[in-house]
Amino acid sequence: MKLSVKGNSITWLQVRRYWELLHVLVERNLKVRYRGSFLGVYWSLLNPLIMTGLYTAIFGATFASYYGNSILNYVLAAFTGLVVINFYSASTSQALSSVVGNGSLLNKIRLPISIFPVSMIAANVFQFAVGVLPLLAIITFLNSKSLVNVLALLFPFLALVLVCTGVGFIVSALYVFFRDLPYFYELIAFMIWVSSPVFYPAAIVPPQVKPFLKLNPLSPIIESLRQIILSGTLPDFNLVWSALLSGVIILSLGWICFQLWRHQFMDLL
Repeated sequence: MKLSVKGNSITWLQVRRYWELLHVLVERNLKVRYRGSFLGVYWSLLNPLIMTGLYTAIFGATFASYYGNSILNYVLAAFTGLVVINFYSASTSQALSSVVGNGSLLNKIRLPISIFPVSMIAANVFQFAVGVLPLLAIITFLNSKSLVNVLALLFPFLALVLVCTGVGFIVSALYVFFRDLPYFYELIAFMIWVSSPVFYPAAIVPPQVKPFLKLNPLSPIIESLRQIILSGTLPDFNLVWSALLSGVIILSLGWICFQLWRHQFMDLL
């Protein structure tokens, strides 16, 4: 019994230390990112708003028919897709260099290496939760008049965080071995953006291409968010579970790869 209690005590102390380190690193990341900034975390709204206006001007009249012949619905659909892809691109790109960027610190202090990519994702989660999520919640409530839909927004967002964390583990580990990875990852991120139904409806994708589109883990997340925000009906939990399942699979794969490779990191940092 004493051994079990001691083991539980050690585990709790490790969790508490990890949480405290995460809090410190997230706070540091946000302060560095927005030092001297006027709008702070709300800059995260500027890019998707500008791009939504651009896409609406170019594609709004063409694609409005897929959204109930409503330009406003297309605006909301495009905005939703953009905030998802922006979150993915920013968080995974920042996580990519997190381990190598803190190599000198790791050589001086013994820290859990996984804390660095996780802290980058967590900083973006805070930014999203403060800036974008309240706006999506207001839009959802106005469309659905249902608190169930507002609360359901958290599930596809959780799936997005799981996907980004899993990818963050993989790319941050690979960057230790392959320093040309950022150039290659830019191409991968672009392919994910193009294959995600961001500014176009998934319905226009040819049937022979749709199986490849389904391999994109962001597609069910975007479709689930749009259904919850725009439909005015109860959430489609088939879409929600599909998004969560892809998130769990990618997170598990990323964590396994990170744990398998991390023992070689210190020789290369």
